Amino acid sequence: MGYDKSGVISKYQVSSADTGSARVQVALLTERINSLTDHFRTHAKDHHGRRGLLMMVSRRRRLLEYLKRTDLEGYRGLIDALNLRH
Repeated sequence: MGYDKSGVISKYQVSSADTGSARVQVALLTERINSLTDHFRTHAKDHHGRRGLLMMVSRRRRLLEYLKRTDLEGYRGLIDALNLRH
């Protein structure tokens, strides 16, 4: 695993017991997606892994759409913090 899961959770959680909110899930997926990009640079023919990556990107997109619908300011802050395009 190429990322610090507990560090990401502690950085993006709303309260001390928050481990699964949409903000935390988007941050975890972003870290996991970013850590997989190096893997695909060296293993270009790993198509099964690429399918998993595309599923993660789709899940992150759906969570971001939910956040945009429910908490627009939180969505904008998260996009800026994670350096995502939108």
